[in-house]
Amino acid sequence: MAMDNAAEQRAGVGDWTEPGVYEVSPGVHRMPLPLPMDALRAVNVYITETDQGLVLIDGGWAIPQAQELFISGLKELGYTQRDIQRFLVTHVHRDHYTQAYVVGQETGADVSLGIGDKASLDVMHSDTLTQDPNVDRLLQAGADEVAEAWRKLFEGHVRPSTDDYGYPSTWLDSDFTIDLGTRQLAAVSTPGHTQGHYVFADIQAGVLFAGDHVLPTITPSIGFEPAWVEQPLKDFLESLVKVRALPDMALLPAHGPVAVSSHDRVDELLAHHEERLQQCVEAVAQGASTAWEVAALIPWTRRNRTRDELGPFDQVMAAFETLAHLNLLVLQGRLSSEDNGKTRLYRSAPFGIK
Repeated sequence: MAMDNAAEQRAGVGDWTEPGVYEVSPGVHRMPLPLPMDALRAVNVYITETDQGLVLIDGGWAIPQAQELFISGLKELGYTQRDIQRFLVTHVHRDHYTQAYVVGQETGADVSLGIGDKASLDVMHSDTLTQDPNVDRLLQAGADEVAEAWRKLFEGHVRPSTDDYGYPSTWLDSDFTIDLGTRQLAAVSTPGHTQGHYVFADIQAGVLFAGDHVLPTITPSIGFEPAWVEQPLKDFLESLVKVRALPDMALLPAHGPVAVSSHDRVDELLAHHEERLQQCVEAVAQGASTAWEVAALIPWTRRNRTRDELGPFDQVMAAFETLAHLNLLVLQGRLSSEDNGKTRLYRSAPFGIK
C-alpha cells in the first residue's frame, strides 16, 4: 500500500526538504526550513510539545523565506511564536541560531546555546576584527588561491549584524538534564563540529536531536568556526564515542531524513574518519606536504570527487577537514609538522631527519 507524504516523512523516505510539519514521535514535529544558496538545501527545526509550552530544537536561518514557513508551520499545529517558551540551539552556525535569536528578541523566549560557542561569538563581535579568521586558516592549509577568493568574498562585511547574531539568553555548560515536565531531555555537550555543539536526548521517547553532530547521509564539517581550535577532530571523535554510549535511539538530524539507529550512524562516522586518517598518512608518504596538497590526493563526497571538482565552499571545507585530520595525526605521533611562515608543513618522519 502506498504511503502518504506524512507517512513517508515519518519513515525517513521521500524528499526530506519538502516544506511542512511532520510528526516524527508523539508530540515531536519536524519542520524543514529552506537554506537558499546552500548545498544542504534545508535545516530541520524540531517542535517539541511540553506541558510548559513549546520547546524548539534549533530555529533556522533568519531570512524571509524561512520566517514565512516557520510561522505557517506553527500555525498548522495551532500555535504562534508566542507559544514558544525556549529554543535549545545545537550550535552557533547561522542556519541553526539566527532565527532563534530573532524570535527570542521579539517574544522573550529563552534562547540557549553551548558555552563553547561563546569564543566564536566574541570573535564575530570584536571591534578589532578586520579579516575573516578563515583566511589565515586557509593560508595555513596552503590553499592560497582559495584564501584570496574567501577574503574578497567577505571584504567589507566581516562582522555579522547584531540584529540576528547577538548573544543568547542562557549558556549551556557541561552535561545535565532539562526538566520539561512531561519530558526529560539529556543535554549532552558534543564539541567538534563547533566547540559549543550540543545534542539533546529524550531517552524515554527514544529520540536523539543530533544537530550537526550525527548526520545520516553526509559527514559534518570540522574546524569551520570563527574561534581557532587546535584539535577539533579529536573533540569530534571523542564526542561521537560519548553519544555511542547513550542508548540506541531514532536519529533526528538537522540535515537529512530521520534515521532508525543513532548507533549505526555513529559507527559509520567513526569508521569513515579512521579511513580518512589513513588516507592522509598515505598522501603525506607520497610527498604531499600541506593540507591542500593532501586534499588533492584523497576522494571527496559519496561520489568520490577530486578536490578540484568541488565547488568553492566545499573546497574550503575540504581544506579545513584535511587540516584537522593532519593535526590529529601529529598529536598521535603518526606525522610530524612545522610552521613555515603562514603555512603548516607535514612529513612522515620528524623534521630534521632525512
